[in-house]
Amino acid sequence: MLVRVVITGGGTGGHVYPALAVASELVRGQLPAPIDGQESASASPGSGASSSPDHGAISARPSAEAAEIVYVGGYGMERQIVAQTPYRYVDVHSGALRGKSPPRMLLSIWALGLGFLEAVLLLHRLRPAVVLATGGFVCAPVVAAARLLRVPALIYLPDVVPGWAIRALSRISNAVAVTSIASRRYLPGARVVETGYPVRPEIGCMDRAEARRRLGLDAQASTLLVWGGSRGAHSLNKAVGDSLHNLLGLAQVLHISGERDWPWLEERRQNLPPAERTRYALHKYLHEDFPAALAAADLVVSRAGASVLGEFPAAGLPAILVPYPYAGAHQRQNAAVLAQCGAAVELDDDKLSNLVSLIASLLQDAGRLESMAASARAAARPQAARAIAGLALSLAGRAR
Repeated sequence: MLVRVVITGGGTGGHVYPALAVASELVRGQLPAPIDGQESASASPGSGASSSPDHGAISARPSAEAAEIVYVGGYGMERQIVAQTPYRYVDVHSGALRGKSPPRMLLSIWALGLGFLEAVLLLHRLRPAVVLATGGFVCAPVVAAARLLRVPALIYLPDVVPGWAIRALSRISNAVAVTSIASRRYLPGARVVETGYPVRPEIGCMDRAEARRRLGLDAQASTLLVWGGSRGAHSLNKAVGDSLHNLLGLAQVLHISGERDWPWLEERRQNLPPAERTRYALHKYLHEDFPAALAAADLVVSRAGASVLGEFPAAGLPAILVPYPYAGAHQRQNAAVLAQCGAAVELDDDKLSNLVSLIASLLQDAGRLESMAASARAAARPQAARAIAGLALSLAGRAR
């Protein structure tokens, strides 16, 4: 039996990629279905509590249901990412409210209202069995429309701390799946299910030698990955660009810079001596090869967006996390989850002058790196995508 699922989420890769990981499980079918209508990973509806499942495992019987996916997004990067998948994509209007001037806020309110009307018409026409929302302002009109039309809605919260949209929508959704149980205190009254962060199945499955060959890297050299998130991170890029000579003396550097800073970094790369230039691999963005980048690295320096909670553990990758200090500072809570379990070291954005010495201390301490890698692997939740997909299908089944 084919189940139609509407998935919505956008604004950053941290909202889009987990949605696509769940979509892959849904279309594959043969998902876990709750025994006797109870999720082993959740408390009773409305309790706002959750027990901690064993790495996302679910006591379940197989379900033969597979899904047809319709992805509803805005006009941001999610359109380009979903275009590389087989899923149908539909735009609706939305707009950000936080930090906007009064005129821009009025425009956003107008866009959200228009998006709500578009979403109502779309859901009425599609008649999906369930809606899955993974964050970003585009979720607001879609989940509100689902509530009006009595379509079950499941929210997945990638970050530890929810933004205003998820906080509001959690009150009208049927359940909220979370990466970490630490999120529960931010979601009073919501039905919370801890699942972990869903990652693409390719992450953590690639051999390091093959990954380095695929990316044109030296198979034997220590490898540092620098990644500022899907949009890049200027302060991180500047710290690396200003320290290239010292960094390249420590390791070959695989740097995913984002589009904005790529031109001046590429100019700097071209001006390097030939021996150093071969040790500096600079990319604007990696999509299909990002799992290879994780597999190739001995250490990553990164912002602490939601994806680090799933992708670095899945790859068993030690991390130096530099939380973005603005936008509610929610990245600090993400970084704390991995730092507290020993998988990462935190570094404040205003302390980036210490970055090279910190990288050197870790790369030169093989025992500590291996300990961090083991802690990262222990934090992985390989069944997270299946758990969320199974929960979505259980909500759809109850509605039917």
